[in-house]
Amino acid sequence: MESIFIHPTAIVDAQVTMGEGSRIWHFCHIMSEARLGDRCVLGQNVFVGTGVQIGNGVKIQNNVSVYQGVVIEDDVFLGPSMVFTNVINPRSAIERKDAFKPTYVRKGATVGANATIICGIELGHHCFIGAGAVVTKDVLPYELWVGNPARRLGWMSERGMRLHFDINGRATCEESGEEYVLEDGMCEKVPFDKLRTRR
Repeated sequence: MESIFIHPTAIVDAQVTMGEGSRIWHFCHIMSEARLGDRCVLGQNVFVGTGVQIGNGVKIQNNVSVYQGVVIEDDVFLGPSMVFTNVINPRSAIERKDAFKPTYVRKGATVGANATIICGIELGHHCFIGAGAVVTKDVLPYELWVGNPARRLGWMSERGMRLHFDINGRATCEESGEEYVLEDGMCEKVPFDKLRTRR
């Protein structure tokens, strides 16, 4: 059983569940009823809201706040100072805690440093959001989005490598050798038993 490390400056409220091998660093605050999976790493000054669900193998870099209503699946990377929102039309004088919109970050997604994710959208599995991007719409699996407002620039493999599709809509990850197919605007990884390079 791997031990859990919590830095002495971190605050972990009551009824927080944490998986094996997780590490919580300086000045973090995890609020009540939050759930963190195995092998999570929370960098300096990370805030996790009440009841937030975080999967296994998630890495959250310095100065990130994960608010109530955000769902983080396994193996997600959240870069330094990236931002989630939880209300579309906030006003200081108007209480809108009942208007929080859920945001879903699917398995293997990467969100770069200083990116902003507007609430109520879904980041598809293994998508890649570039540093400083402002994402206002749903992102499909494996898509690469950059800019403000963010737009699709291309596609990324599960290993984080750019995919370059041929005229038949096929691409190979240069790091893993895994193949991907692009069809009807959707990217999918080719199952091992259907690889064209298999002999």
